[in-house]
Amino acid sequence: MKRLIIVCEGATEQEFCQTVLTPYFYQKDILVETPTIKHSCGGIVAWGTLKKQLVQHLNETDVIVTMLIDFYRIKDSFRFPGWMESKKIGPLQAKTEFLFRQIAMDMQSDLQNRFVPYIQMHEFEGLLFSDISVFKNNFRKGECDFEAIEDAIKGFNTPEEINNGPNTAPSVRLKNAIQGYNKELYGSILADDIGLETIRKRCPLFNQWIERLESALSIG
Repeated sequence: MKRLIIVCEGATEQEFCQTVLTPYFYQKDILVETPTIKHSCGGIVAWGTLKKQLVQHLNETDVIVTMLIDFYRIKDSFRFPGWMESKKIGPLQAKTEFLFRQIAMDMQSDLQNRFVPYIQMHEFEGLLFSDISVFKNNFRKGECDFEAIEDAIKGFNTPEEINNGPNTAPSVRLKNAIQGYNKELYGSILADDIGLETIRKRCPLFNQWIERLESALSIG
């Protein structure tokens, strides 16, 4: 059985991968492992630190390695390859393509064909706006401000475009709209309710990541 390692930023992304992505790839005879980033208690770290962990996994035999981290809160000081240059690139598609290319090129050449870089625009929680009807399926009116959920996606072509300001990031919107919002628990429940197929249809950058993983794993 082929192996896919997804290095997750934290417990929220890890739970999503275990709940939604692991069953999908298992049906394709792929074993998925979901370690979180070392040296942090759920959060992004400097590229040099993350790269060491990615290389450790890549040095294992016959494994494809990727990562699920958020664009939101990556600091300039973390020195991700191409980060400063990417600020001048407007469209999300072009920005992510540039970043992924620069990150891949920072790996030694003999590892590049088994490494699939990925950064989620702008946060993992943006994926949860792929089908906002699930909020009414999981929360009562007194528990969730449904109008705030609907307003969050207005003006954006895709959930991935919901911006990453300190007061408007997807996770902040959810925290403000849902009483007692639990990122790890609710994130996986909502994503599972939405379904991977719908998320892929509504989130083109995320869908391209899955397609690149399938290509690297030689499945389709």
